[in-house]
Amino acid sequence: MDKGIMKAISVELPVIHFGADREYILCAAVWLQNKKQYELQPKNIESGIVVCGRRHHNCFITLLQFLPKRTKYDKIIQGFITNKDRFVNRDEAEDIARKAGQIAKPILEHKGLLSEDLY
Repeated sequence: MDKGIMKAISVELPVIHFGADREYILCAAVWLQNKKQYELQPKNIESGIVVCGRRHHNCFITLLQFLPKRTKYDKIIQGFITNKDRFVNRDEAEDIARKAGQIAKPILEHKGLLSEDLY
């Protein structure tokens, strides 16, 4: 994709007042580890592509629309994007969300954060 177009559609997200240094969860994300290089990925992702959405199924639908062919060697990790521009897995996301006060109810039946635990 044209770098000029990508820069034009890139936007700064507003800061939610959890505290200037507090990390918190923004949205669900899926990371396809296909060893390819893509622009404008979260800062801790060196290869592969991260797709964000309201819930994880939205991420999968988007991913399949743009990258319909996967190989058996591709790995997919479900996680979340934080306000610090990081992709984190479900376990780390749960820790971050707890510290940020984003989890309104107890997580009883599963290990790791689900988007339903947030909103």
